[in-house]
Amino acid sequence: MTTLPWLRVDGARIVDEHGAVVTLHGVGLGGWMNMENFITGFPGTEQRMRAALRSTLGDEAYDSFFTEFLRGFFAEPDAAHLASLGLNSVRIPVNYRHFEDDDHPFELKDSGFAELDRVIDVLAAHGLWSIIDLHALPGYQNHGWHCDNPTHVASFWTHRQFQDRAVRLWEAIADRYRDRPEVAGYNPVNEPADASNQRIGPFYQRLERAIRAVDPRHILFLDGNRYATDFTAFAEPLPNAVYAAHDYALPGIAEGATYPGVTRGEHFDRSVVEQTFLRRTEYMRRTRTPIWIGEFGPVYPTGVPLQRWRLELLNDQLEIYREHGAGWSLWTYKDIGLQGMVFTRGDSPYLTRIADVLDVKRRLGVDSWGGSDAGVRSILDPIDELFDREFPDFDPYPWGRGKFVATLVRHILLAEPLVERFARAFAGAGPDEAAALAASFRFENCVERTELSDVLRSHLATP
Repeated sequence: MTTLPWLRVDGARIVDEHGAVVTLHGVGLGGWMNMENFITGFPGTEQRMRAALRSTLGDEAYDSFFTEFLRGFFAEPDAAHLASLGLNSVRIPVNYRHFEDDDHPFELKDSGFAELDRVIDVLAAHGLWSIIDLHALPGYQNHGWHCDNPTHVASFWTHRQFQDRAVRLWEAIADRYRDRPEVAGYNPVNEPADASNQRIGPFYQRLERAIRAVDPRHILFLDGNRYATDFTAFAEPLPNAVYAAHDYALPGIAEGATYPGVTRGEHFDRSVVEQTFLRRTEYMRRTRTPIWIGEFGPVYPTGVPLQRWRLELLNDQLEIYREHGAGWSLWTYKDIGLQGMVFTRGDSPYLTRIADVLDVKRRLGVDSWGGSDAGVRSILDPIDELFDREFPDFDPYPWGRGKFVATLVRHILLAEPLVERFARAFAGAGPDEAAALAASFRFENCVERTELSDVLRSHLATP
């Protein structure tokens, strides 16, 4: 196994134990220990999808599917591929459900740790640091599907027990990895959304004390509020901490965008992208702490030829980060075709099995990430007219009325019944076939997005 040095914060930089500056260049392992609907094709949230699949498949085939999925989604060939591009780190999103059951709070399960151990070991063998990212917390730290939230309420911030459970889990994680330098650090809360902006600061302080009592050495990567874009809740930075921003450029994720060009009525070019980055990282530059972009990257809509301007946008962001000494973690490594560096083949057994469900998802705009509301405007237009008439000033946290209505109508009301249809697509699959379906995500069964690899390889080869 490659021996990786310890990392720590030294002023505005991350350095290793010998004092050499280390800039983290990595990728997020979305969809693995925290499944997301656009990444693996199901509607709604992971917990609802899992319950529906268990009901359809039965326990044996269900276990067979997810055992193969966890083992095959990321393995030695995946780590070798990432290392070949010149990357040096992987941010590993995990769902608390792998470590604790809601009906047995505070009782931790070893099975989740064993799987996490495996991938950390595989990455280290290829010279890649791991960053452990708690992507889904008990009670849901934000409003989105990506923290496995079946509602539109971030209850984590108003229920002390949820916070207590998160602290207990992080104490256990810190205890397990306290002597592992191949773990670059801990990302305790992905994309928090504390509407009051008053609870996140004290919670981070409490969490830092709890972790440091067990593990005084690892870096903490602390996301800003409002989905890692707002740092106004923080005063003095905590020691040995990196404050992490997420920096999705609007043209790369919005429907009908171009670059350079106009997106949603605003002109975007490299200078605007840089200004957005500078605004989102003002706290880090003011406090002289390291800049690390925990998530960013455009999507590549399926069913249409790759638009070269998306790669130009990505290249501009990478150049901006290099000019400002920022580390980064691109989102995301593997999926079914929207954003991944590698993706499952269109004729794979898995995608063939769920093809009809994917068609409905696209038509109804059920997915938030990469979805379009064009097919459901007949539902949304009357709602918008009603709000214009009755509640013209309604502007809910965090993203306003439009996102609020989309969450309730597209991502919950229409997504939940579609979960059952997704599960029925697996009807009749026994344990062997269920495992074969999950094997569609193995590296050897995927397609590399070579144009994206070329951009990363070229950038990382440039001094």
